[in-house]
Amino acid sequence: MKKTIYDVAKAAGVSITTVSRVINNTGRISVKTRQKVMAVMKEMDYLPNVHASALTGKRSNIIGLLTPDISNPFFGELAKSIEDRADELGFNIIICSTDHDSKKESKYFSILKQKSVDGIIFATGIENHDSMSALEDIVNDDIPLAMISQDKPLVPMDIVIIDDFLGGYAATNHLLSLGHRKIACIMGDGSTTGEKDRMKGFRQAMQEADVPIDDSLFVPTVFSLKSGKEEAGKLFDRSMPTAIFAFNDVLACAAIQAARERGIKVPEDLSIIGFDNTVLAEMVDPPLTTMSQPIPEMGRRVVELLVDEMKGKKTAKQKIMLPPELVIRHSTARLKDIPPVRLS
Repeated sequence: MKKTIYDVAKAAGVSITTVSRVINNTGRISVKTRQKVMAVMKEMDYLPNVHASALTGKRSNIIGLLTPDISNPFFGELAKSIEDRADELGFNIIICSTDHDSKKESKYFSILKQKSVDGIIFATGIENHDSMSALEDIVNDDIPLAMISQDKPLVPMDIVIIDDFLGGYAATNHLLSLGHRKIACIMGDGSTTGEKDRMKGFRQAMQEADVPIDDSLFVPTVFSLKSGKEEAGKLFDRSMPTAIFAFNDVLACAAIQAARERGIKVPEDLSIIGFDNTVLAEMVDPPLTTMSQPIPEMGRRVVELLVDEMKGKKTAKQKIMLPPELVIRHSTARLKDIPPVRLS
């Protein structure tokens, strides 16, 4: 027979209210009592009915996370930081990887609604009409929302991002300081605010250095290793740059692979800088110079903002912008026969 909350309370020698408070992480309960109740629940293999709790106005203690591509190390590390902080605050995470697919987005909205999640964090933009319709249903249910890594909210919500303009500007200045002038950019489709701001930073740095911008050196991809490798190879075959600013570490690694297949040495013949500072940056050969995003802090801050709203601790929406940091490794070097350049 399936165990109930009454069975747990009886076995633990506490009231049903106490068990409920342990399950919902509410009220003042001693550590000893909490541990005892949790031990009994584990021993009895008791799983609380989160849906029933939601129907009675209690929290499900579940947060949904929509990410565009969990296979990208940046989003994987971001999801881990979100999950870690959520766990510390007594919440579980349901991770939904949309692959930029509108059908998946709509499906996941429906699933998260059925699961009675307490809030949703977006690490992806929502543009499709069907997805928007599903999002409106979420909004109408007064489910708190927050966005991370994207600055494209379609409804009012808290946002945690980095300064992508500064990131693009600093990455480009690093290459310029090494004497590079023929700098290519490998990016996605240019639709996200992050890409647009990184490109603005790139253009600003080039203009300040009085270096002409060659639009033929802008290389769009679908933000994957395969696409990045193919497009970087096409670039090398038609117009060889001396440096590349890749808009994430995956694309930087793709450019390194394409270069190696053509006998192009990094950084002797070609300097490459990435963006994110994921685990890939230290694993690739040579180790990657990159713009580091403060991933642990980003995850922590977005969870805290969302939980504060869920608990009614704040009313105004907040936008937190964190600075990126240049991490210099071995994939960038001074252009041959060119003295270092000091930028103002």
